[in-house]
Amino acid sequence: MIQLTVEMQMWLTFAVIGLTIVFYSLEYIAIEITALGSLLALMMIFITLPMAPDAANLLSIDDLLSGFANPALLSVLSLLVIGQALFQTDALDGPAQFITKFARKQRYLAFIGVYISAALISAFINNTPVVVMFLPILTVVASNLRLSTSKVLMPLSFISILGGMTTLIGSSTNLLVAQAARQDGAVDLSFFSFTGISAMVAGIGAIYALFIMPRILIRRDSMRDELSQTTGKQFIAQIPIAHGDALVGQKAVAGMFPSLKDMTVRLVQRGETPHLPPFEGIVLRPGDTVVVAATRQALTRALKGGHTVAPDGNSEEQANFSPKSDFTLAEVIVPPASRMTGQTLELSGMRAKTKCIALGVQRRSRMPRMAMSDIRLEAGDVLLVGGARDDVEALRTNKDLLLIELSSTEVPQRRYAPRALLIFLLTAITAASGILPIATAALGGAFLMIISKCLNMRQAIRALDSRIYMLVGASLASAVALQKTGGATFIARGVVDAMEGQSGPVLLSGLFLLVAILTNILSNNATAVLFTPIALSIAQQTGLPAEPFVVAVIIAANCSFATPIGYQTNLLVMGPGHYKFADFLYAGIPLMIIIWLSYSFIAPWYYGLN
Repeated sequence: MIQLTVEMQMWLTFAVIGLTIVFYSLEYIAIEITALGSLLALMMIFITLPMAPDAANLLSIDDLLSGFANPALLSVLSLLVIGQALFQTDALDGPAQFITKFARKQRYLAFIGVYISAALISAFINNTPVVVMFLPILTVVASNLRLSTSKVLMPLSFISILGGMTTLIGSSTNLLVAQAARQDGAVDLSFFSFTGISAMVAGIGAIYALFIMPRILIRRDSMRDELSQTTGKQFIAQIPIAHGDALVGQKAVAGMFPSLKDMTVRLVQRGETPHLPPFEGIVLRPGDTVVVAATRQALTRALKGGHTVAPDGNSEEQANFSPKSDFTLAEVIVPPASRMTGQTLELSGMRAKTKCIALGVQRRSRMPRMAMSDIRLEAGDVLLVGGARDDVEALRTNKDLLLIELSSTEVPQRRYAPRALLIFLLTAITAASGILPIATAALGGAFLMIISKCLNMRQAIRALDSRIYMLVGASLASAVALQKTGGATFIARGVVDAMEGQSGPVLLSGLFLLVAILTNILSNNATAVLFTPIALSIAQQTGLPAEPFVVAVIIAANCSFATPIGYQTNLLVMGPGHYKFADFLYAGIPLMIIIWLSYSFIAPWYYGLN
């Protein structure tokens, strides 16, 4: 019977990693299934198949599954929950609206300003909380500008990585390499020792990330995004004016009310008297009902801003209406056989029967200029309805209304925004300052977000991405197998031996490229620990200064652009950006090559190598 040796296990591990990356890239099979298959293959190689004595017990089942309990994975998943809480509460809507307003006039300058800010901050604190801070802001800005998040989030991750490679504390990788070099006695790197050359290299890479990458990234929207995005179609809705309402005292200017500038006011009903445009001399007061035509997005903003978008005609209930914590919007169609046809919303008893309220009516034909509560429904009308999520989902079984699939979205609860922002800031500060490990700070932040009702358990679970969970777990198993079998050292020694006798710049360039490739397969920290002694050995054997080789390892180990598993920030943007594994290969490999070539040409001049 054939027994596997350590060398055979090493080559089989190479085969599993190679096939896994191919399947990840093609995505003929779901990423989760591919990851599960690779994990099963490794278990067969190291646990199940017959092994020679030297290969037995090389890896245990606990070693292969340890990736699923990795602190980095826990950090990413917890930070995704925190990001979802910020989104659910609109906690960062203020900065997002400011950037949106500027971006409408100078789109490129606005995004470049955000990216450069992220890069500068990442140079002094860990870039993971930096991306968590900017991610929800850019998501909202992209939505406001009708841009796909896939065009803006990957550049954010890459720019933050570029910023993190410029100072000693920019990433944990930098510190690990510097510490190993200091212990060896080869070179003692200070805070800004390599900032000069790193800034030049990162600056060249940033040009690609800022100006080229957004153009080549494929627009990717989920089906839910596509169906829930607003179109030019408008709903008829009505806004009752109550005492204390922000609209009280508003006067029409050129037929428009300032607080309703994104809506078309069709009618102001005052008692029994309807007032039509241009509303000359009309000052809104309590008891008025404003009938508007507005898109779904505009009505959602009105709800978030505290305006009462009126339900179906009961004035007392309208005045007291306010969205609950689980308030969900959806669109339903009135089918031809509906018993609601020919009835007003109030007469149909929709609220009593469904526990949902109608906030707007959309009709293909011309809509009469009357209050929404007076409109008699017709077959084909689309209603914008709202209610608790379970009540909205229950509309699937309603015979009088047809729920449009994937049209449901939850209305952010701004009253929880201050506490969500406070929790986020505490998490970011404790993680960035080192008071707590990132995993502890992130898990604590996620816990506080849930118990403080910034989001519920269903929303928190929905924020967790199964692709990330399986990708990280399976990839770390492959990395452990590669290290335990000596595969990583085999590659490193092979390349070093192949470059023997070459000039200093060629050795430096070859080392950089090898580290840059492996950091996308192994973790960046594992790659840094593996190659720092090799870099120091090359410098010692050739009689060249150690610093350029140590800095090469630092910058190359940060080139985690080609795979989502390369770095935590890539995993953070993968879900919100709807990216596929191949997107990182397509956009990240050119950046990795640019950084490699930049260092290969700049470093010999910068360090005076011949």
